[in-house]
Amino acid sequence: MPSAGLVSETQVMRKEEPGLAGPLGPLAALRKIIPFEAAAASDRLGWVGLEAARYRAAPASELNPPALTYQRLVLFSRPPEELDLLYEGVKRHVPPPAGSISVVPAGSPALWRWSGSFDWLHIFLEPSLVARVAAEAFDLDPARMTVPPLDGLDLPQLRAAMGAVDAELTAGGAGGRLAAESLANVLAVHLIRLILAPRRTARGPDGTLPQSRLRAVVEYIEEHLDAGPTLEQMAAVARVSPYHFARQFKRATGLPPHQYVIARRVERAKLLLQTSGDFTLAQVAACAGFSDQSQFSHHFKRIVGVTPGKVRTPARIA
Repeated sequence: MPSAGLVSETQVMRKEEPGLAGPLGPLAALRKIIPFEAAAASDRLGWVGLEAARYRAAPASELNPPALTYQRLVLFSRPPEELDLLYEGVKRHVPPPAGSISVVPAGSPALWRWSGSFDWLHIFLEPSLVARVAAEAFDLDPARMTVPPLDGLDLPQLRAAMGAVDAELTAGGAGGRLAAESLANVLAVHLIRLILAPRRTARGPDGTLPQSRLRAVVEYIEEHLDAGPTLEQMAAVARVSPYHFARQFKRATGLPPHQYVIARRVERAKLLLQTSGDFTLAQVAACAGFSDQSQFSHHFKRIVGVTPGKVRTPARIA
């Protein structure tokens, strides 16, 4: 059974206090004190709502990082041989099982000491995002909700959501800022459900978007494919919260918003390849809204089944 510390004074909407790692963000703060490099990190990917870092084969170390202003989720992919973990209400002196999760609340200093190689994933959620989801999806007053310290959690759904962040991180942010926004919302929902269970559940299931609003969103996406529409922008067009928009949009289209946007970009690129023989692949990628040619080629082959060069008009050789 997972163990959990008592609910603390740490609030979802905690203001920055002396001693908290602040403006640079959690990854920038940790990079100053961690003596080894992350295998992958999100702070150069332009993500919104969360940051993440994957550490592989981290060598034996003792870390006493500053308290962070973000809520931290830690996935123990491969625990070390020995581990001492101390943070607000949690005292662990043995490694947890592989796949277990810990929650370190914002504002909680922590001590990590281990021997042996260590594979782990850190995800940092912005308290303002968690607070917004708490208000919109659960009718909670964020100022009265606290995130407790939790340890040794065995939660397959939360682990799967963290795994999706890990996959996006490993792919170099292939889904872009929109994918990160969507994943941040999903993780916030899981975190709040974890805090509230078994006292409350979220409100009943959302319906689908009305056809008129769906058409407006689809038109907005088509007009802004090259600019990269964000979750909040699309939700504003639909006149619902980002959390409810993501759920309703998927029910209406069968795809999450970020996957729908990628699919539409691929369709635009396919049309350009078939009609604009003078465009280079890099120009097609830019016109379709992809950040670079490698991401364009990755998503094009994944969806269409062949590389962009295979569908180019005969007038130009890729």
